[in-house]
Amino acid sequence: MADTARQPPKAIQQQFGHTAVNDNSLLFQGIVHGDVHLNQRPVTPPSPTAIIPFGRDPDFVDRKEIDRVHELCAKPASQTALLGLGGVGKSQIAIEYAYRVRERSPETWVFWIHASNAARYEQSFRDVAEYLKIPGRRDSQSNIFELLSHWLREEKRGKWVVILDNLDEAGFFFDVSHVGSAGQSQNQGRSTPLRSYLPYCQHGAVLVTTRSRDVAFRLVEECNIVRIEPMNAIDALSLAEKKLGGLVRQTDIESTQALIKALEYMPLAIAQATAYIGHKTPRCSIKQYLEKFEQGDRKKVGLLDYDRGQLRRDREAKNSIITTWQISFDHIREARQSATDLLSLMSFCDRQGIPESLLRASDYEGTAIGSHQKGISIADSEDEKHTYGKEPSDDESDSDFSAAEAFEQDLSTLMDYSFISTSDGGTFQMHRLVQLATRKWLQAKGQEDRWKHEFIDRLASQFPTGEYENWSKCQELLPHATSAAAQRPKTEDSSAAWTGILYRAAWYFLKKGQGPEAQKMAEATMEATSKRLGRTHDDTLHSMDMVGRALMIQGRWKAAEKLFVEVMETRKQKLGLDHPDTLTSMANLASTYWNQGRWDKAEELEVEVMETRKQKLGLDHPHTLTSMANLASTYRNQGRWDKAEELEVEVMETRKQKLGLDHPDTLTAMNNLAYTWARPSTYIFIPPVFNYLACRVRDIT
Repeated sequence: MADTARQPPKAIQQQFGHTAVNDNSLLFQGIVHGDVHLNQRPVTPPSPTAIIPFGRDPDFVDRKEIDRVHELCAKPASQTALLGLGGVGKSQIAIEYAYRVRERSPETWVFWIHASNAARYEQSFRDVAEYLKIPGRRDSQSNIFELLSHWLREEKRGKWVVILDNLDEAGFFFDVSHVGSAGQSQNQGRSTPLRSYLPYCQHGAVLVTTRSRDVAFRLVEECNIVRIEPMNAIDALSLAEKKLGGLVRQTDIESTQALIKALEYMPLAIAQATAYIGHKTPRCSIKQYLEKFEQGDRKKVGLLDYDRGQLRRDREAKNSIITTWQISFDHIREARQSATDLLSLMSFCDRQGIPESLLRASDYEGTAIGSHQKGISIADSEDEKHTYGKEPSDDESDSDFSAAEAFEQDLSTLMDYSFISTSDGGTFQMHRLVQLATRKWLQAKGQEDRWKHEFIDRLASQFPTGEYENWSKCQELLPHATSAAAQRPKTEDSSAAWTGILYRAAWYFLKKGQGPEAQKMAEATMEATSKRLGRTHDDTLHSMDMVGRALMIQGRWKAAEKLFVEVMETRKQKLGLDHPDTLTSMANLASTYWNQGRWDKAEELEVEVMETRKQKLGLDHPHTLTSMANLASTYRNQGRWDKAEELEVEVMETRKQKLGLDHPDTLTAMNNLAYTWARPSTYIFIPPVFNYLACRVRDIT
């Protein structure tokens, strides 16, 4: 069998396929697998060639990262890593880079090495050695890694680029005699890690694609890591339009933009969606796909699991972005299960602003609705304090330190694979599609309900009451409460925790004056507790109170009145006339009368509530002060200014002493008194008071 400098043997041509680049170099697509049983004899080596197992992508979108790759790889002895989430387009950038190298420098060799596991890595080395006709390549006693390494080190071979694709598993590459997950290495007993066979020489360059930050940092300098993020909106739209070709009409642009946004500009997800649309057309348009995608998480997962195959993805790589990530989940779980536990918990949170305190929480405390909100009226202040969990002691134990270290390692593992990220060190975020993939993975393993309940229990133990002093904590956790609202649990304990979260979120919305949001949360709580515990249960009555209050701040007085009458009458029968909850119901009902201009009926209830609270709770109790303020407001509307002023002065002075000058309840009292002083008969107008109030209200809202 004769070899020539210009043409490879026909047997090799048939295995590889080839495209002529010029008279002295060839571009090969495909790799020979398995043993080639030919006698080894001196042969003429081939001309510089690109051995790439994939054709060039005509739909490739020219991303800015590829220019950075060219810049880094052009340096002598460069070693560069493309780092990013699976499906973000690392391999596609590497493929395009390989073809551009051949266009710009036909005398440069390009070798593509499959690096997903030890067996494929070794086979790629053997395939390259076979094509290069390296002497000793078929000797069973030879070290194939050493043979190719020596060949690459020889300057006479000319310039070369080695691309290690999908080097996600550090073990087989950096450890000695590691057995890869996909099979045994044929070079058992070697005492040198595979990493050392990758030569560092002035005429060569190495480009690695990896999902693992750990691999990237162990292999190259940080300044030589090119982080590949999801596409920007313009590039993502260009990719979708190229993939869909003539299917995108001018009228479809808006739907296409909405689709790529829903897919979080993830290239593999866009390729999946466009493949689905192209396959199903004309029965599925871009708009129809988007409508299906927006029907809910279950539909999203089904569409994202679509796997029709792609020409420029490795045979072991999955074309479904869901499956692509789930393979990584399995790998992480095998190496560090606690990291996948953390990922599982985070998959139920809102995707942004996930606080460390929520992830570290371990002590679940009782969170039934009534446990935190006894005696709530329309303007009552809750004086019970919420416990967020145990404070660490000054002398932290070894076990606490170990737990903290383990937590940090779990975070590091997830960040290594780009599944989560952090911008401020204290909160974390993750892609919505990663959350969906994680929950699908948990569902397949029968673990979805377990982690949903864990998330709900932890959030319930941390979400505080809606009072002013808790507003910052409420705001931090509110997006996660909204996420929890869509994840109603099945177990009794978690159902109680779930309704507690929704109730306190409604409370916070109410205090912030967001009526529709408060009503939505409160109605969900009322419906759930009524079904679980009955219409007359205390928790259900608390929820009905909250719904009524939300209706009131929207001006829906009649609807609120109907609820408050039912709650008041039920509590009178169950608890008695002087019970704090009964008094709350009476105060709420009086407020609806007041807002309808029914002053006498409002006054009658308010006097009874105030006098009873004075006797039961004391003159300076927040609920008593609220009753006094409500009655003063009724007097003011009746034109009984002196009686209103007397009560308002007492309320303001007491609140200043107990709550401070800048507390919202104190500011409310000052505002009420100022309006009383500015009554039409005397018109004592004091602009500084109103200016001060306006500034303080702006600062705290």
